[in-house]
Amino acid sequence: MAQDNLDWLGLQGRVCVVSGAGSGIGRAIATGMAKAGASVVLLDKDRANCEAAADALRATGAKALAVACDIADPESVAAAEQASRAIGPCDVLVNNAGLLRPGPLATLPLAEWNLLLSVNLTGYLLCAQAFGEAMIERGKGAIVHTASIAASNAQGFSGAYSVSKAGVVMLSRQLAVEWGPLGVRSNVLSPGLVRTPMSESFYQTPGVEERRAAAIPVGRVGAPEDMAQVVLFLASDRAAYVNGQEIVTDGGFAHMLMSLVPRPGFERGN
Repeated sequence: MAQDNLDWLGLQGRVCVVSGAGSGIGRAIATGMAKAGASVVLLDKDRANCEAAADALRATGAKALAVACDIADPESVAAAEQASRAIGPCDVLVNNAGLLRPGPLATLPLAEWNLLLSVNLTGYLLCAQAFGEAMIERGKGAIVHTASIAASNAQGFSGAYSVSKAGVVMLSRQLAVEWGPLGVRSNVLSPGLVRTPMSESFYQTPGVEERRAAAIPVGRVGAPEDMAQVVLFLASDRAAYVNGQEIVTDGGFAHMLMSLVPRPGFERGN
């Protein structure tokens, strides 16, 4: 993380559950939570990656528990919630696990559509229900959901991905409305272009990272740690009055539309 002293977040001693924590953004979030003094429950369908991530945290002195979990399976989620209580009841849930599958809608098999929605959207609801129960009982908690700029910008030939991420944004808003009066906040992180294991295949093509970076005002592709910083804020009491919001974290990429329009005399350098 860019900042070593994270005491100001007030996450010391809290129990933070992070799905998709075995790699990428999820692992960066789990690492950030541990550095902030939280006890971390790492959920991931990939048991080996999950255990490796938890081992790395424990090696730094952090309290971490790895739990293999398929968030699309209600029984798996319920079992993970019970296992997590070995550390303590959940204070913060980060719904982060996700799938990205290519496919044109005209010929997309229904099974592919349902699979992606079951993980990217329904899985978030299942985790919110399971881990949110302890928050509601205590009248305090925070949920952060990972969506995407694809929630607001249709990402063609990606099957149900944009639809699922748009659903995540609305799910978060509905939870904010229903659970806010019960002391539980719900917000969304929407990453832009981030280099992660899920997107790594894109960057294997020469020139792709440079071209992507050139389209982002801050001049670089995002890193998982950039996303983790925002999640830590939203999970903390510093964001106590932030509820039902979507924080787009894309280096300004979403505002580049007019820069794509030829305007002689108004281009960079003029």
